[in-house]
Amino acid sequence: MRLCIFSGTFNPIHKAHLKMAEYVLSNYGFDKILFIPAYKPPHKNYDTTMCAHRFNMVKLAIKNNPHFEISDIEYKNEGKSYSYLTALELYKQYNVDGKIHFIIGTDAFKQIETWYETEKFKKLVDFIVFIRENEKVNLDYLKDKGYNFEIAQMPFTDISSTDLRERIATGKPIDNLVTKEVEDYIHKHGLYKNT
Repeated sequence: MRLCIFSGTFNPIHKAHLKMAEYVLSNYGFDKILFIPAYKPPHKNYDTTMCAHRFNMVKLAIKNNPHFEISDIEYKNEGKSYSYLTALELYKQYNVDGKIHFIIGTDAFKQIETWYETEKFKKLVDFIVFIRENEKVNLDYLKDKGYNFEIAQMPFTDISSTDLRERIATGKPIDNLVTKEVEDYIHKHGLYKNT
């Protein structure tokens, strides 16, 4: 199986996330894109009351694509969500052809050398890097250090979870930024009202 993983806080998952996954699926020939919501992201402050909601929203957002799947691997652990440990476990769970691929944005990729067990992690996965529009970025120094990656050529979609939370908190519409199921879930549970 050709496997690509998409880890993230997904707080909340939005249409740009889905476009990225769809682009990777159609351009790289993967059998499966595995969405892995982080239980406790090591590089971010987190609200544990949101853990189940974030997981449920990802599940709703991807349910109509048979090549998308959600994993609770980091929820079962309930510790900090380290991508190295997750990748090790996934190699045990799946019969992977070649290496697992890992979707990542430039902001996170620039910090990759600070990640847990980064020297071991870079040997386990190949990265697919998404660049923000008009961002001038030179990542060759990471290739020189043994991080194997490709730059995704998808046009940038300017949606961020931070902006979404602010829009919800101030009562602005989000209907074209998230799927209908995710929007309904947010309203039903009154999420992000006090952001």
